[in-house]
Amino acid sequence: MFQAIWKFICGFGYAFCGIWILIRSQRNAQVHCLAVGVVAITGWLLEISANEWLAVILISVVVLALEAVNTAIESVVDLVSPSYHPLAGRAKDVAAGAVLIAAIGALLIAAIIVWPRLAHLIAS
Repeated sequence: MFQAIWKFICGFGYAFCGIWILIRSQRNAQVHCLAVGVVAITGWLLEISANEWLAVILISVVVLALEAVNTAIESVVDLVSPSYHPLAGRAKDVAAGAVLIAAIGALLIAAIIVWPRLAHLIAS
């Protein structure tokens, strides 16, 4: 029983290590984290609603999670196909495309939430 609990706890350590590797080694993940920080500060300054915070948090988590999956896919593809192969390229391109789709969605959500408030501030 203790061993199962210990393995479960160690799993969190591996996960946090993976997050650290992602943020430390992937420029796009760093850019996404910076964007999340800017959006969080902007949301706080503009006093967005609880539902708007939910949307911001959800899309931020989706983008960062997809960035992690993209990095994992790229690492595995590089491991199993060190030389160029069209299917390896396709897998990497599609994974990167998934991140791009989520990032575009994040921009749209941010614009829908922030733009009306900024327009009101500018007009005032």
